[in-house]
Amino acid sequence: MKSIKEMDFSLTPFVVIWEVTQACDLACRHCRAEAVNRRDPRELTREEGFDLIDKVRSMGTEIMVLSGGDPIKREDIFDLIGHGSRQGLRMATIPAATPSLTQEIVGKLKEAGLAQMALSLDGPDREIHDTFRGIPGAFDLTMKGAQYAHSAGLPLQINTTFGMHNIDRFEEIARLVRELGVVFWEVFFLVPMGRGKLLEQMEAYQYERLFDKLYRFSKEVDFIVKITEAQHYRRYVIKQEMKKRPTGGSPLGTSLPERLTRDFGPGGSIGLAPKGVNSGNGFVFISHTGEVYPSGFLPLSGGNVRNESIVDIYRNSPIFMEIRDYDRLKGKCGACEYKNICGGSRARAYAVTGDYMESEPFCAFVPRGYEAGKSAGGESAYEAEI
Repeated sequence: MKSIKEMDFSLTPFVVIWEVTQACDLACRHCRAEAVNRRDPRELTREEGFDLIDKVRSMGTEIMVLSGGDPIKREDIFDLIGHGSRQGLRMATIPAATPSLTQEIVGKLKEAGLAQMALSLDGPDREIHDTFRGIPGAFDLTMKGAQYAHSAGLPLQINTTFGMHNIDRFEEIARLVRELGVVFWEVFFLVPMGRGKLLEQMEAYQYERLFDKLYRFSKEVDFIVKITEAQHYRRYVIKQEMKKRPTGGSPLGTSLPERLTRDFGPGGSIGLAPKGVNSGNGFVFISHTGEVYPSGFLPLSGGNVRNESIVDIYRNSPIFMEIRDYDRLKGKCGACEYKNICGGSRARAYAVTGDYMESEPFCAFVPRGYEAGKSAGGESAYEAEI
């Protein structure tokens, strides 16, 4: 598999996510799709899905995730996985933990060619997880789903969304994730969209505290800990790693372990041209009706795959071209020395300010010389404390 360093994000997305359906039997409090329990007749068909998969592969992409809603609500999910696998894509999916997720279904997913299965876990116990997911019994079904994945020989990924509902339970959640025998922990930071608009948001200093816990935890485990929609975690990692090195080196030339840098220069130095995956920049999302978004959390369409090729939309759509031009970032993000590996959450900037090129709203870091009264080293007062 190609590393990020080998990819030109203006031509090739590192990861493609296709929301195959919005149908889901859960009622998650943060759901960006505001999913319901019935399928939309406007969903891309099986044949349209095959064509989309072919075009995704033609771009050089190697990872494709079939998301939802609940992907197993589609009877043809096995056909879609099989087609992608035969085309050479590493196929992954994220089934909902409902009674429909059985040992038989997981076995069929593996037989179809699934490379990795993800489950969501948002609390260390029934009370927190089931309340967040909106359905009693979801926690127990998640634990069963993890067992099914292991029994089928499927690598298991756990997805966790952190917010005010569970930020004080990090240690317990991290301990449970480790006990589940995962290969990948994807940690999402809440974006206020969909149902998530009604939830209380964390403050910038709380992001930094959670970054510290995640960084320390990631150094203790042998699986990948990836952060989603908190791109400024990359800045935190680099600054922490630089503290251990002799002075005088450039932080942007630091060689970092792959498990710490899943989406910004894995496998060694990020070198002279650092870059990180971000909305529309190494990442693309296709909705259940074929709309192409920079991210599922940034629902501004660059076009529809029913009218034009995903290849043309990703490479040439004005919104995708603009969002990849980090010289157009505004505020702190535009002045930041870490912007090429971070870039801030374009989705959160849009959700909070209405402008996807504005600064990341919940970043504590102040770039060198950006604002008087901050430390000359370019850090917030909170950062200086830790």
